[in-house]
Amino acid sequence: MPIELGRFNTLKVVKEVEFGLYLDGGEEGEILLPQRYVPVGCEIGDMLRVFLYLDQEERLVATTQTPLVQVGEFACLEVAWVNPYGAFLHWGLLKDLFVPFSEQRTKMEVGKSYVVHVHLDDESYRIVASAKIDRYLSNEPAPYTAGDAVKILIWQKSDLGFKVIIENRYGGLLYDNEIFRTLHIGDRLTAYIKQIRTDGKIDVALQTPGMNKVTHFAQTLLLYIDRQGGVIAFNDNSPAEAIYNTFGVSKKTFKKAVGELYRKRLIRLEGNRIVRVEGE
Repeated sequence: MPIELGRFNTLKVVKEVEFGLYLDGGEEGEILLPQRYVPVGCEIGDMLRVFLYLDQEERLVATTQTPLVQVGEFACLEVAWVNPYGAFLHWGLLKDLFVPFSEQRTKMEVGKSYVVHVHLDDESYRIVASAKIDRYLSNEPAPYTAGDAVKILIWQKSDLGFKVIIENRYGGLLYDNEIFRTLHIGDRLTAYIKQIRTDGKIDVALQTPGMNKVTHFAQTLLLYIDRQGGVIAFNDNSPAEAIYNTFGVSKKTFKKAVGELYRKRLIRLEGNRIVRVEGE
């Protein structure tokens, strides 16, 4: 089986030398695992799970370190340094990850973090990254139905909300009026498929569907009240439109959530206000 550069491979130890171990790389020959990465007690014949990449001299080398991202994946990474050819990102290995200027949406700055896709450069066979995310998202029909739980990566702010990457493959959208917590670019979260539109675009939500919706929204509402200083100008008689515009839920769901929090003595109702109960 051919090795996969930029990903984890399970390889056999075939030789021990003073500066490390050599692993069987098949057609690629023997691959060095430097001594600093050799597990205690490892012997010839053992099978090791290692990550393969190119070192500073562009030689194929193995490591038992775990990088923050593998080839074919998306991640939010911090810029370590910049030179006349591009930016270099921290990704958990000795050799930083290169992003050519041509693959940057805006000029990257040291100390800032950016969402990138990691892939092999067709010409140089090097592991590189690109911030031009759209080109690496799948256009194939997504195999999801409404209510499915998925893993998302917050990718970019838009006029409607946040663009997200779903399961490391598909693009999606999380709407502002359905977000009741602080989100940041690079956050990884569990979300739920809201709908797949006729044009194939995917809408997601952070609230659980079905029977768990009220309980989940009650938790979200409590966080929202805390963020507003412990008091919000809503009650059971608040207009349904105002509730939906603020929270993205129906008045029925809102009232049930308020009732749940009230029964748990986490809030109290004061006229047209909901007040957080202190000390709970």
